[in-house]
Amino acid sequence: MASPRNALFERTNMNLELLNHVSAFIWQEADMLDHGEFDAWLDLWSEKGTYIIPIDPNETDFENSLNYAYDDHHMRTLRVKRLTSGESISTTPRARTVRALSRFRVLGEADGVVTVRCAQNLREFRKDMLKHYTADITFELKREGEGFRIQRKLIQLINSTDTLAGIGYIL
Repeated sequence: MASPRNALFERTNMNLELLNHVSAFIWQEADMLDHGEFDAWLDLWSEKGTYIIPIDPNETDFENSLNYAYDDHHMRTLRVKRLTSGESISTTPRARTVRALSRFRVLGEADGVVTVRCAQNLREFRKDMLKHYTADITFELKREGEGFRIQRKLIQLINSTDTLAGIGYIL
């Protein structure tokens, strides 16, 4: 007879090995961003990957709506160049950030793409000010060998419709 704990995992079809694998990948991505490892971060992405921060929390057509960010490969590369060049007033001095990610949930897997949702609490310290941003993040992670590439990262800030101060870094 299965224990109550095992029965719960079976009912929810929870694959703990996959959950651990995608969580570790996403934690690594957050650590790279917090420590300014932007070139390594760019290498995590698939060529056609999209980085999206919508303004409207109910929007689903991101290509045809206004967003804080809708970056393809080229735009991600330009964003990193702007962050690291020292020539942009919005990025100088560079913000110090710490991301805490939790509540990981594998939503599904189809055609080699794992969809994962998690919560992110990000603290930013810049110019003697501490700011806090909270978001739901949905990743589409394309399997590649033993690892993943980011196919899509959708960051849904809980206060996206509020007036936001300039964000001079990658969420």
